[in-house]
Amino acid sequence: MIRTANRLHTVEEYYFSKKLREVRGLMAQGKPIINMGIGSPDLAPSKEIIEAVQNAVWDDGAHQYQSYQGLPELREAMAQFYKERFQVALNPTNEILPLMGSKEGIIHISMAFLNEGDAVLVPNPGYPTYTSVTKLVGAEIKYYGLNEEGGWFPDIRELERMDLSNVKVMWVGYPHMPTGATATKTQYKELVDFAKRNDILIVNDNPYSFVLNDHPVSIMEVEGAKDVALELNSLSKTFNMAGWRVGMVLGNEDHINAVLKVKSNMDSGMFYGIQKGAIAALQSGQEWFDSLKEVYTKRRDLIFQLADKLSCTYDPKAVGMFVWAKLPANIKSAESFIDEVLYEKDIFITPGTIFGSNGEGYIRFSLCVTEEKIQEAIDRF
Repeated sequence: MIRTANRLHTVEEYYFSKKLREVRGLMAQGKPIINMGIGSPDLAPSKEIIEAVQNAVWDDGAHQYQSYQGLPELREAMAQFYKERFQVALNPTNEILPLMGSKEGIIHISMAFLNEGDAVLVPNPGYPTYTSVTKLVGAEIKYYGLNEEGGWFPDIRELERMDLSNVKVMWVGYPHMPTGATATKTQYKELVDFAKRNDILIVNDNPYSFVLNDHPVSIMEVEGAKDVALELNSLSKTFNMAGWRVGMVLGNEDHINAVLKVKSNMDSGMFYGIQKGAIAALQSGQEWFDSLKEVYTKRRDLIFQLADKLSCTYDPKAVGMFVWAKLPANIKSAESFIDEVLYEKDIFITPGTIFGSNGEGYIRFSLCVTEEKIQEAIDRF
């Protein structure tokens, strides 16, 4: 009998992989399911992005293997984007590494910096992939709690009281997924100072900066952050390119080279045409960001109405692609609640518990649903 690797015993199938299979089954039975669960942008990239890809497929060498580091002009576009949008100076030659989506970067960074038995600080609630990847590489998880009272930001004093002797990496992500909480430059400085005191690599996951957020901030704005931090970013949400798989990791040359060692053994470069499309995306003007904000503002206002229907509370100032809502006190289980809504109203909403135990009592709505569908969901109540 052929046995699977022991590491597979430490992880389960991704929640959305299982739940969406069930949702598709209900749809196959003719159920009029409205999916408000997953953050997969339903809007298209701009005409300029699509035309850039179409034109690129005729270029010489377009269909050959590409550089593991991406096209020089792509790295330059990424550097220019960070300079214009965050006022952060990056060397495109050695401080930027394009990725096939920022999710890829999570496993690459973990493989580059973690040995079996090392410890990792993981947010609760937070992106579930931080947990699963940490388990896959054989590292130890040390959860740190986030809560509404603390603005969903880590309590540095509480972190300092933990045993940090074998902690190598700390995952953070602002704007925060799933809550939409933001971090200030002052708070980022607290994290950088904490990392320096304890020899920890901070990894800031930053794919939601330009969705309903008028004041995007990067941890790289903090002086000295490159010494102890990496930042992941993605074109998926900002430019509606989720299926294209384009992201980036930013940091100092030594850290980037460590990630490159792993990446260069995992893929054979990003398709040339997609890189050209990414360049066009990064050069988008302010009108693109304004149009994105207009669409998502209208959708969020309707989601607020739906949350009100369910007697939920929420932070109207939260940003990003989701609305994080607190269930009424009399509802004890988020998962039971969303199943009830799914089976009785044919609406799929994400339970907060999939992001960690501190997500109990909360649900998450995605804004990747048309206004018409959100209104239909409201009408079902």
